[in-house]
Amino acid sequence: ARPVALPVFVACMAGMTLKPLIGLLSRFHLPKGVSAALVLSALVAATVYGFFQLGGPASKWINDAPQHMTDLRLRVQKIFPRMGNFTEAAEAVNDLGATAEEKKAEQRQSPTVEVKVKDSHGTNFTLNWTGTFLVGIGETLVLLYLLLASGDMFIQKLVHVMPTLSDKKRAVEINREIQQNISHYLLSVTLINFGLGFVVGAGLAFMGVPNAALWGLVAALLNYVPYFGPIVGVMLLTVVGLLTFDTLPRELLPPGWYLLLHLLEVNFVTPILLGRRFSLNPVVIFVSLMFWTWLWGMPGALLSVPILVSVKVVCDRIPRLSPLSELLER
Repeated sequence: ARPVALPVFVACMAGMTLKPLIGLLSRFHLPKGVSAALVLSALVAATVYGFFQLGGPASKWINDAPQHMTDLRLRVQKIFPRMGNFTEAAEAVNDLGATAEEKKAEQRQSPTVEVKVKDSHGTNFTLNWTGTFLVGIGETLVLLYLLLASGDMFIQKLVHVMPTLSDKKRAVEINREIQQNISHYLLSVTLINFGLGFVVGAGLAFMGVPNAALWGLVAALLNYVPYFGPIVGVMLLTVVGLLTFDTLPRELLPPGWYLLLHLLEVNFVTPILLGRRFSLNPVVIFVSLMFWTWLWGMPGALLSVPILVSVKVVCDRIPRLSPLSELLER
């Protein structure tokens, strides 16, 4: 159900996040359809601008990946010279029992070996994945526009079909609280992550790291994924440090800078801005991350915590689900 369910989930989360902007534009007496079009146009324009600004350095870095891997291997061998001895020992073990004539024959034959690979399956997979990805983006944008332009139509219809007055009030309260909490959570997390990315990029630029803005954006996006995102960020910046500098203390500056900022963000900035209301059980967060990543891959990893926050808000408002809410809290 991924092609159908994933755009719906992404559009609903984005709709809750952007709803305050629609409310702000409505103060200028703009129709909701026009407000939704303006907000989505600004969002798409900012995304396209960022892609063209950072897409060139990113594609160049990816194209140079083989050379980067060679430089990284040489750098690691220079820092840990004994690793070269282990490699030579492994090659010597492989050559045990071979005669001198066999070794010479292998050396003569190895440069003339030519391998031709026809990867039609990989090409077809890439084309199919790209087409599916573009279709999913189009569906998400259209659905997001309809959700923003419809305003409170769905909650009005939901209230209309509720049997009793108390149920109508509860439905309105739950809907309002879900929208307010999800919007507050996602906007706060987005500001925190991109603020972290800006500071990371500024520090890397001060250190002299090439494409510092690109690595700042990567750090901001990885910070949406609990646990694994920061680990990947530290590993990437360690590689960047090894490829950029030639002394070990300077090579450790980029990952050390990112790790320091991440620890400050996790232990001070996020608790202050979000408070205990969004303090979730780490075990539940990890299980949610595992489940949604297994189900939907990277988009699921990005949605795992917002979905968990939505579930907790609903459990907080329904008395029968209060034990589950207690389980979800830290």
